[in-house]
Amino acid sequence: MFRKSIAAVALVTLVTGCASVPMANKEEDGKFKSFPQPDAGNAGIYVYRNSMFGSALKKDIWIDDKCVGESASGIYFYLQVKGDETHKISTESEFSANDLLLKTDAGKNYYVKQYIKPGLLVGGANLKQVDEPEAQAAIAKLQLAQPGKCSK
Repeated sequence: MFRKSIAAVALVTLVTGCASVPMANKEEDGKFKSFPQPDAGNAGIYVYRNSMFGSALKKDIWIDDKCVGESASGIYFYLQVKGDETHKISTESEFSANDLLLKTDAGKNYYVKQYIKPGLLVGGANLKQVDEPEAQAAIAKLQLAQPGKCSK
C-alpha cells in the first residue's frame, strides 16, 4: 500500500506542476528567435524543452562539462561554442548524466531537444539532436532562459 502511494505521488509530480527558472529579457529572446549566424569561428547551440510531461521537474544541462543551467518546460538556452569541434551536451537524469556528442561546423546553429522520460523513482531526462525546421518552430513558442547555476 505504501509503495503504491509513493508511486502515485511520483506520477502526479511528473505530470503536473510547473518548475520555474530565471528568464532572459524579451530583447535577448527576440534576438535569438531570429536564429542569427554565430560569431566567426563559432557554432551556436540551442537546447530546448517543450514537453509538458514532467513539467514540475528541473534538470541540469551542461556543455563540455560546464553548467548551462537548469531547464524547465517551455524554455530554451542559446550558447556559442568553438566551431569545427565535437562538443558534449549532457543532462541530469535519474541516476547519472545522459550525454549527446555533437560535431559542429563553424558558422552553423545546432538544435538539441531535452525531454523527460519516466524513471524508477522520478523522471529522467535525455537529449536528441533535432532538425532545423522542427526545432525553430518549437523554439518560436518558448522563452529564453538565463544561463545559471546547476543543482549539482
